[in-house]
Amino acid sequence: MKMHADEVHTDVDLVRRLLAGQFPQWADRPLRLVPSHGTDHDVYRLGDDLAVRLPRIGWATQQAAREAEWLPRLAPLLPLALPVPVAMGAPAEGYPFDWSVYEWLPGESASTGRYDRDAAAVDLAAFIAAMRRIDTAGAYPRPPRARGADLAELDEAVRDAVRRLGGRVDGAAVLRAWQESLDAPAWRGPGLWLHGDLLPGNLLVVDGRLSAVIDFGGLNVGDPACDLQPAWNLFTGGSRARFRAELAVDDSSWLRGRGWALLQAVIALPYYWDTNPGIVRQTSHALREVLADAAARY
Repeated sequence: MKMHADEVHTDVDLVRRLLAGQFPQWADRPLRLVPSHGTDHDVYRLGDDLAVRLPRIGWATQQAAREAEWLPRLAPLLPLALPVPVAMGAPAEGYPFDWSVYEWLPGESASTGRYDRDAAAVDLAAFIAAMRRIDTAGAYPRPPRARGADLAELDEAVRDAVRRLGGRVDGAAVLRAWQESLDAPAWRGPGLWLHGDLLPGNLLVVDGRLSAVIDFGGLNVGDPACDLQPAWNLFTGGSRARFRAELAVDDSSWLRGRGWALLQAVIALPYYWDTNPGIVRQTSHALREVLADAAARY
């Protein structure tokens, strides 16, 4: 089912033709679509050690080039593995976008895999802290409303999404929690590196521990509170408290981070409600955790 009105269809035959025309050394390898509830790319496993990644929508077409530039710089400074770009493909065979080949990262998605959440809280906090320490020289300017922006830039989008959701959510509770985050003092420090999309589907697990972070489409420099979203989309109870303690998060940053978790869930829900049940489950869970956390403060 199409998630976007103008998305591009891909399949194994297309990928095979693209490989034959541009990377014939890989064209005869086993090839299969990797099931996921990702929204911007189709990923195909190529043999045992490679993956082919094709944007399915125009807004995702710059991600591979940005990852090819920045991930090799960031990876040596981070405690979890990152995707390793191998090759860039060009539009062909009726496919209109640049596409890419990466090394295959072993592991299971944190959205389905079993792992120690307390250990994950420590490991992910260490990853975020390491990201924040990396020099931002040369980083691209952050676009308006992008990850790490001031929450006020997203206010209209959140309120519009709540209106479109109607009775599917407790709109009054959502807007009360959102207002609390809006009212928190804004970030006044320098912009720091952030992943911007630390959802369970972008984390890999091996032998019960977090092993890798993938999908850097939200990579930006901005308010580091944006990367606190896992507190509500991944952790609960004691693991949430451990995550916060490991990063020594102050109250204002915690509220802004909760606002990022809320807005990402609320904006995604009406858009994917009928087309991506995995995203709906994931974002509905995050929204419930945010609202429960907010209610406990009242």
